[in-house]
Order: sequence, then structure tokens, then C-alpha cells
Amino acid sequence: MNIYKPQPLEKGSYYHIFNRGNNGNDIFFENENYLYFLKLYHKYISPIVDTMAWCLLKNHYHFLIYTRTSKDIDYSKLEYSTVEMLKKLDPSAQFGHLFNAYTQAINRRFNRTGSLFETPFERKMVTSQEYLKYLIYYIHHNPFHHGLVDTFADYKWSSYQSILSDKPTNLNRNDVLDFFGNYQNFIDFHQVKHDLYNIKELIIE
Repeated sequence: MNIYKPQPLEKGSYYHIFNRGNNGNDIFFENENYLYFLKLYHKYISPIVDTMAWCLLKNHYHFLIYTRTSKDIDYSKLEYSTVEMLKKLDPSAQFGHLFNAYTQAINRRFNRTGSLFETPFERKMVTSQEYLKYLIYYIHHNPFHHGLVDTFADYKWSSYQSILSDKPTNLNRNDVLDFFGNYQNFIDFHQVKHDLYNIKELIIE
């Protein structure tokens, strides 16, 4: 029997991160769940990555991240599973802490037991900066793709409006806009229907 063992997340790399509910079941049940997941993401993941785009849907989510190198990580903000600092930081393990913490909270809230997410979580390394634009587009259009909204920009639980806003954000907003050239190009790119064939190997459903 072959067991799939994904490659550990490498530092200094871009990744499309995806996970869904176990057996395709929901992972978000009410608005507070989305907010709490993002709070945990900021606690466990934000100190070690730059987040370029994200989208949370009822039974799955997408993140586009850049894993920081050791010298760029603020260890004072990092949450560990123990009181001692890890000898070697493992970004994959930090995602595991996020999933475990969220699962425990959901199980308590809804009096359920067992796993919430599929394991292992999916990750696709992105090696072309040109592909980053299309992945950001794909992530922001995901709610429309799944028939949740008539207009992708209206969806509440994605990074699209945060990138357009001038309010403080944990997103790496400036780098995202640089990928597209400028603010207006970012908007224009999202308004056109794009062929995603070139990134089909990076898309996860």
C-alpha cells in the first residue's frame, strides 16, 4: 500500500496551500468560525510566511503564501506547541498546529469528535512569478466558481477587498500589487476571464 507523503514546505518559496473538510464535509458553520480560523492563522502562520491571497469557503480554503527564510522570521511572535523554542522551525508543523487548534475549538463548539480536515494538506510550489497572478485570480474567483456568489468581489471571506483597501492588513499587499504592475492593473486583471491552463498543475479542488 502506497501512502502519500508530501514534501515538507521549503523556506524561501511560494506555495498554493489547500485543505478541505474530511470526506468533503464543512469546516465552517457560522461567521464566528471564519473569524476564529483567521485569528489562529495569524497566530500560528503569519509570523513565518507572507500571505499573498486567501479564500475561505464552507468546506475548504485556499492560501497563496511565501515561506520566509530564517532571518526574516520574527521568532518573538511565533506560537509553539510547547513552552520551549523549537530547535528547527518546520512550517508544515505550524500548519498542523493551526489545524489541530481549530479542530479542537470546533469539536467543543459543536459537541463533535474526530478529525475535521483531510490529511495531509495539499501544497503546490510555485516557481514562476507570472503564475502568481493567475493563482491570485483563481483564489479570488473561487466563490464564483463554486456558485456561492454572482460577483466574486462581493464574497466576504477572501482577500480581494483587503488588497484594494488602505486599512492595515496582514497581507503582503504591496508585493501583490507589484505582481500586477499597479492597483488598477490588479482590478482590470480580475475583471477579465482568464484561461487557467498554464497553472492547471497548481490548481487544487
